[in-house]
Amino acid sequence: MRRLDPWFARVLLALGLAACALAPLALQAGASPRDSRAAPEWPTAWEGRALRPLALSPVEARFASRFPGHIARLTDGEQVLVLREVREPTRMLHPAADCYRGIGYAIADARLERDAQQQLWRCFVAERDGQRLRVCERIVDAKGEAFTDASSWFWAAALGQSTGPWRAVTTARVL
Repeated sequence: MRRLDPWFARVLLALGLAACALAPLALQAGASPRDSRAAPEWPTAWEGRALRPLALSPVEARFASRFPGHIARLTDGEQVLVLREVREPTRMLHPAADCYRGIGYAIADARLERDAQQQLWRCFVAERDGQRLRVCERIVDAKGEAFTDASSWFWAAALGQSTGPWRAVTTARVL
C-alpha cells in the first residue's frame, strides 16, 4: 500500500472540511420554501371578537402537510375561520366548495355577497347529515386586491397581475 504524499493528504483534508462546512448551505438550498419561512402572524380578532386557535382536523392536517404555505383554523365562538397563506401561485389553493364536496357535503345557493364593509365574498350553503353551514370565502393579495374565486386569483398571480403573499379567508357558520 502506498502512502499519500503529505501535500496531497492536506489538500484532501481541506476539501473534506470545506465540504462539511458547506453541507448545511446545500441542504438549506434544497429545502422547500415552507421549511425556511416562519408561519405568518394570524389575526387575534375578527369583526371585533377575539379569536382562539383550533386544531386542524385530520383531513386538514393531511392537506396542510403538502400545502405550499401555511394554514390556520380559528374561531370567534360563532364561526370557524380557515386561513391559508401562500407566497406563490399554486393550484392547491382551491375553492372551499371543492373541500366541502370532497368530505361529503352538498353545496347549494352559491352567490356573491357583500359584507358590512362592502367587501365581496363568494358564499354558499354546505349541508351534510342535517347540518347546514353558511360558508364564505375570498383571497386577498399584498396590495389588498380581492378575488372571489381561486381560478381568477391563480391566473392573476401566475401572470404577475397580483402580488403575494396571498391570504385566503374562509368562514363557516352553523345555520
